[in-house]
Amino acid sequence: MALLSHVTRKTLTESLRLGLKSHVRGLQTFTLPDLPYDYGALEPAISGEIMQLHHQKHHQTYITNYNKALEQLDQAINKGDASAVVKLQSAIKFNGGGHVNHSIFWKNLTPVSEGGGEPPHASLGWAIDTNFGSIEALIQKMNAEGAALQGSGWVWLGVDKESKKLVVETTANQDPLVTKGPNLVPLLGIDVWEHAYYLQYKNVRPDYLKNIWKVINWKYAGQVYQKECP
Repeated sequence: MALLSHVTRKTLTESLRLGLKSHVRGLQTFTLPDLPYDYGALEPAISGEIMQLHHQKHHQTYITNYNKALEQLDQAINKGDASAVVKLQSAIKFNGGGHVNHSIFWKNLTPVSEGGGEPPHASLGWAIDTNFGSIEALIQKMNAEGAALQGSGWVWLGVDKESKKLVVETTANQDPLVTKGPNLVPLLGIDVWEHAYYLQYKNVRPDYLKNIWKVINWKYAGQVYQKECP
């Protein structure tokens, strides 16, 4: 496993924490996590049809391909096939990142009836005011960066575990936040791939970004922040 890159090892470690595990022939693999709410629970901000397709089809595809790549990696390592190990890194990063990112994304959302959209309190609220001026300024910044991201990717609110500073970052494709810095921990990630919004918002990504804040689970983000910055 020494041939795995640092980023890949971090991705695998994060997946172990977030994914539901199973075992195939002694190899640890991953299964689709359940959503903590019904598919239609986030309407009208996000339609039930989008949520079902996003979860059952897109996230499941990342997991299926991740497991396949991990099995191939295990075989390549056992054979001592260094070329195959190196060749598999992109598939592991892409599909493993897709699993990690979506596992966070589902937790970042919650129905309005369960507190979706309620602004952050306590330490995270103070940190947002300190780093960005206000929650409104943070939302404006994330919406602007998410709308400007070319192609597919994610816009993140994260915290640097060393400096304790909040950061806004974007990542391309399914790159997890850790690819932008080894000390960065995601508090909130918004999927700006078209599959996350196109059925409802067509090509108007800014409208999706505007409305998703109505179902953001700030309570979860605050819990992660308190864990990382006690």
